[in-house]
Amino acid sequence: MSLLDTPLLPTLTRALDLTAQRQTLVSQNIANIDTPGYHTRDIDFRQELQRALPGDEDVSAAAVPFVRQVRGLIERPDGNNVSIDREGLLMAQNQLLFQTEMQLLHSEFNRLQLAINGGSSQ
Repeated sequence: MSLLDTPLLPTLTRALDLTAQRQTLVSQNIANIDTPGYHTRDIDFRQELQRALPGDEDVSAAAVPFVRQVRGLIERPDGNNVSIDREGLLMAQNQLLFQTEMQLLHSEFNRLQLAINGGSSQ
C-alpha cells in the first residue's frame, strides 16, 4: 500500500474526468445550437460519480460514462432542442464543480505532503 492509495484520490480523479466529459458535451451542444434535428446530450453526473465510490465493482477512471439524450426540452420546429440558457447554466455549474474538485485535490496532496514530511510543512 502506498501513500497515494487513499480512497479520495480515485474518486477525485473520476470526478475530474466526468467534469471534463460534461464540459465537452456542453460545448458540443452549444456548437450544434443551429443544427437541425440535433438533440441535447448530457451525462448523469451523480449516477456516474456514484459508480466511482468505493465498493462499486467498476471504479476505473477509464470507465466510459453513459451519454444520453436529454428528454423534456422544448424542441424547435427544425427538431433541435438545445437551450442556450440551460447550457450556459450547466457550463457555470461545471466550472464551479471543477474549481471545487481541484481545491479538494490540492488539499489531499497537501495532506500527503504533511505525512511524508512527518508533520512539518516544509
